[in-house]
Amino acid sequence: MAETSAATGLTVQQWDDQFFTEHLSENRFAGEMGTSQSSIIQVKEDLTKKAGDSVTFALVNKLSGAGVTDGSTLEGNEESLDSRSFKLTINERAHGVRSNRWENQISAINLRKAAKASLKDWSMENTRDRVLDALASINGVAYGSASEANKDAWLVDNADRVLFGAAKSNNSSNDHSASLANIDNTNDKLTPGAISLMKRIASTASPKIRPVMDSYAKNGRKYYVMYVGSLTFRDLRENSAIQQAQREVSLSSENSRLFKGGDILWDNVIVKEIEDIAVLSGVGAAGIDVAPAYLCGAQALGYGVAERWKSAEETFDYGRKKGCAIMEMGGIEKLTFGSGSGDTDDLKDHGIVTGFFAAVADS
Repeated sequence: MAETSAATGLTVQQWDDQFFTEHLSENRFAGEMGTSQSSIIQVKEDLTKKAGDSVTFALVNKLSGAGVTDGSTLEGNEESLDSRSFKLTINERAHGVRSNRWENQISAINLRKAAKASLKDWSMENTRDRVLDALASINGVAYGSASEANKDAWLVDNADRVLFGAAKSNNSSNDHSASLANIDNTNDKLTPGAISLMKRIASTASPKIRPVMDSYAKNGRKYYVMYVGSLTFRDLRENSAIQQAQREVSLSSENSRLFKGGDILWDNVIVKEIEDIAVLSGVGAAGIDVAPAYLCGAQALGYGVAERWKSAEETFDYGRKKGCAIMEMGGIEKLTFGSGSGDTDDLKDHGIVTGFFAAVADS
């Protein structure tokens, strides 16, 4: 009797679909990813349906005019829409493992199962690192590669959405390094007051940084999400006001998509510890270390996908060695839109308030 078995190609496709679903649901920033303009990390898959090496994110600023009333003439008093664009370029990335038949006599599908956990972990770490690099970037340049001139020019355009320590006055005439040097380990740790100040900065910046609605929450509230490093998170967690607030976190917050166990909720800002946020060594007052904190609203980052994470297999050396790989075509960048006369003139970080706070190591 003939028996029917699933084609290998179909098995591969099924694994790929499950892998991508798990990648989106289990990666460190899964709760903040979505396809709408209200997502902190907006995912666009336009290039999965057409060729190209970039995807464009659009911004249409809200209307500011008063309109007309009581039968006044509208014709000739209309307001023009102020639209801006951001071009995100995609790249290919891939990684794989290879097994020798003599050392591990397994079939290709078993090899796939054995390699799945390691490859998935690598892809998630890769996504995490790209998100962190994007958050820290200076107009598309990696923070560590940006010159002081680059950082000063960025600060000039983003002065309404950058905070050095506990006070706006720590900004020294938009000189980035001089402003960092004003941060000390007494007054400029991350505190509840600093979080509330960053929230006010977000809501009064021009253009404003929009909070996001938690689709899982029942209270209909909108939140900002703040990513901070471990040392900054430590200082915040030791604050007595924060300790009391955490005892009062409601069950609805615990069950939300944005709020996860271990997060801190203060003034409708969800603070998340990200251990891999880099410390800036010796740049603060008296040579202390400083770390960034990113308060994010809608469209803080863009994630353009041309080809979802997928798997591939290869056989080598007369079938004696077998390899399994994962690969993706995509890009993750901070969304920046022009604020000057031209479309991309005077770029501003669209959905982020960047703070810098003391991050002195444990003694």
